[in-house]
Amino acid sequence: MRLSQKTLAFQNEVLTRFDLYKSLFLTLPFQRVKHTGTILPFFTTHCEKGVEEHLSPEDIIDSFFGQYEQYVQEEDRLDLLFRIVQYIERQVVLFDAVEDSAFKAVGKSDETGGLDSIFNLAQTNPQLKKQVVARLKDMSVRLVLTAHPTQFYPGPVLSIINDLIDELKNNDIPTIHLLLQQLGKTPFINKQSPTPVDEAISLAWFLENVFYSVASGIGAKIEDELEINPKDVNHLIELGFWPGGDRDGNPNVTWESTKKVATLLRTILFRCYYRDFRIVKRRITFRGVEKYMEELQELFYENSFNPVEKPVDLTDRILKNLTEVIKVLKENHDGLFVEIVEDLRRKVQTFGCYFTTLDIRQDSSALRDTFDWLVKTYPKETKIDLKEIEGSEEEKEKHIQFTEATLDLKKGVDPLVEDTIKVIRLIKEIQESGSERAVQRFIISNCQQASDILGLMQLFLWEGWTKKDLTMDFVPLFETVDDLKHAADVMRSLYSNPTYSAHLKKRGNKQTIMLGFSDSTKDGGYLMANWSIYKAKIELTAISREFDVDLVFFDGRGGPPARGGGKTQRFYASMGKEIENNHIQLTIQGQTISSQYGSLDSARYNIEQLLHAGLISDLQQRVGDTLTAKQKDVIDRMAAESHEKFLELRHHPLFLKYLETLSPLKSLSNMNISSRPVKRNSDRELRLEDLRAISFVTSWSQLKQNIPGFFGVGTALQWAEDNNLWSYVKNLYETSGMFNTVIDNCMMSMTKSNFELTSYMKDDKRFGEFWTMLKEEYDRTKKYLLKLTGMKELMENYPVERASILEREKIILPLLIIQHYAIRLLEKQKMEDSKTETYRKLIGRTIYGVVNAGRNLA
Repeated sequence: MRLSQKTLAFQNEVLTRFDLYKSLFLTLPFQRVKHTGTILPFFTTHCEKGVEEHLSPEDIIDSFFGQYEQYVQEEDRLDLLFRIVQYIERQVVLFDAVEDSAFKAVGKSDETGGLDSIFNLAQTNPQLKKQVVARLKDMSVRLVLTAHPTQFYPGPVLSIINDLIDELKNNDIPTIHLLLQQLGKTPFINKQSPTPVDEAISLAWFLENVFYSVASGIGAKIEDELEINPKDVNHLIELGFWPGGDRDGNPNVTWESTKKVATLLRTILFRCYYRDFRIVKRRITFRGVEKYMEELQELFYENSFNPVEKPVDLTDRILKNLTEVIKVLKENHDGLFVEIVEDLRRKVQTFGCYFTTLDIRQDSSALRDTFDWLVKTYPKETKIDLKEIEGSEEEKEKHIQFTEATLDLKKGVDPLVEDTIKVIRLIKEIQESGSERAVQRFIISNCQQASDILGLMQLFLWEGWTKKDLTMDFVPLFETVDDLKHAADVMRSLYSNPTYSAHLKKRGNKQTIMLGFSDSTKDGGYLMANWSIYKAKIELTAISREFDVDLVFFDGRGGPPARGGGKTQRFYASMGKEIENNHIQLTIQGQTISSQYGSLDSARYNIEQLLHAGLISDLQQRVGDTLTAKQKDVIDRMAAESHEKFLELRHHPLFLKYLETLSPLKSLSNMNISSRPVKRNSDRELRLEDLRAISFVTSWSQLKQNIPGFFGVGTALQWAEDNNLWSYVKNLYETSGMFNTVIDNCMMSMTKSNFELTSYMKDDKRFGEFWTMLKEEYDRTKKYLLKLTGMKELMENYPVERASILEREKIILPLLIIQHYAIRLLEKQKMEDSKTETYRKLIGRTIYGVVNAGRNLA
């Protein structure tokens, strides 16, 4: 009954209101908008009918234009197609805003009560309250915003969306109409590729407009409900940031951009403080606070508008003055307006002078090159002969002696080597301006051996740092299936190294390990990626406990299910006793940032859900969440079958060619979507290992085939049934939260697939057989998922999310037809350069629209 009520609420509050407000587009005072809006329903219906009849995109579009005499010329046809794309782009924005405005009314179908349910129980159960407080003191949630280009709304459009949300809640038609006019005139596309600093500015919008107040609000709620000391939970919610720091495969990120972003974050934060302080200043007009308020005025104003070249950390000074103001208010003025000062103090306790921790990330190969260059250039100072470390891993580990020095750069050095050395020096400067929490982690991508970590630690010691003052955490990132297999051995070597072990003790005996999802999906397929990470977590937890190390898992999740996203909080709630789960850390990528954290309501809900997951996994662990040996064996064998099926696909001679020819993969590299190249080693011919996982997943999603999110799962389930293991799989789905979530997220990927769109391919001479192979695995997976779950349709248990996905797919169907039409014309016809460029622009515009509509519902 509850589900049907939510479905009804979604229909009334979202679908019906979307149809009503959509009609406002027809009244916008723009040239030809009314004509586009009038013809779009006919075009959409024509596309739907063409897909049902398995027509090619050319047949669909040509037959549509054949009905209208005014569209004989190619220029006129292209003009209309561009206008349709622009119109649909703005419809997607309106749908986002309507859905977000109805967030509280619709709710979530898998809602568990969140923090409120735990707080209510704690009020009547002193023992539970004690447990909850103790758990909150030990745990933390860190959301790390990445620069991955999976969402393309620029800051001005995000602002319009948030203003629309507010006005839609109030049903203020005149203002909504004005905002839609603004939306119609606001560009969605960058004329030039963004720089890393541009990306930072774009994401800083969320820091300033959402996280700044939400993190403080949740903190206040926890303090009030549980009567907990603010100091005990002031790091409960943390933020991380990759733009400007993530240089892995991105030559556009340099030490200069890292410095600019660190300065930018500090300045934006102080402007947030200054805005709040102005409110405080208007209310706190009493005697006894003058000197404190004057000093606060100067600190906030000067750091907001007149930042100095090398600022220092002012957190303690600010907190001291705010605390004195609070003391005067309570002692002399009956606590009048004390809550607004306490709110500002809470924000300063949470964000200090840095706002968000800037992570530095680089590939292990670049770090090894830097190490080798310093050894070769300074053999006396490093006390290492390059020949001695070119042999085995054991030899290299043995010769890293952690000597301290300050080695200078020389002219003509490789740019990556120069950047590595300069950013290591810059980190010290950034820490002085915002405390070590401003930048405290160096992540090593493609980490394959212990010497990758030890070598980086040595690089710091060769660039002016000392073992005594090395305020950095070194974070290995294990990504591929093979890397995940060897992760435990790498960490055992690290924990056994006396110098590294001593460093860990100085860092609170806490080790962060990042586990990447995207590359493991590209490498091993959906089921193998999920299982490899889960197994690695069990092994890494066991070794860390053996060495008494407090382990923090940092998960590369947060995009669509094929990149580790989906119902993420359910993963964390279902970690069994064998997996360390005190600290929840994950990347938030692309459209997931705007869909889950783009408004105050949704951000508050999703952060509370993660906190709830961390509490539940400790306080109310389900027996089934710790897998038995037999259950592990069953999943292991299923993952192997799935992996074999996926490798068969990957090694198919048409695999990359299919993706290059039919998807917009080539167009991604020509779009102004990111400072990061679409593939590593961008100067050579495309190879799968060089292709970035995000481009890989995006290309499949634009084809509406979502291969990385399901391929091989059906084969694995069929194998289980054929080998009399079906009862075990059924039991896993019913009792294991991890396995249940893997299956449900797979269904989400499949719901976002539409093989009917490309069904005309089954008769294609070149790719027909390949397309049929993909479709057969889709059908097989769907059949076995429905059999396993007892559902009649995919995502039956999540009707609201399902309805949202289907409506979005309906909105963007014309974009997909236009995109595939343009791709096929470019592939088949030799055109003039100017026409080629026009069609590429058309493809690019459709990519924007499709990605922005593909919100990751969690």
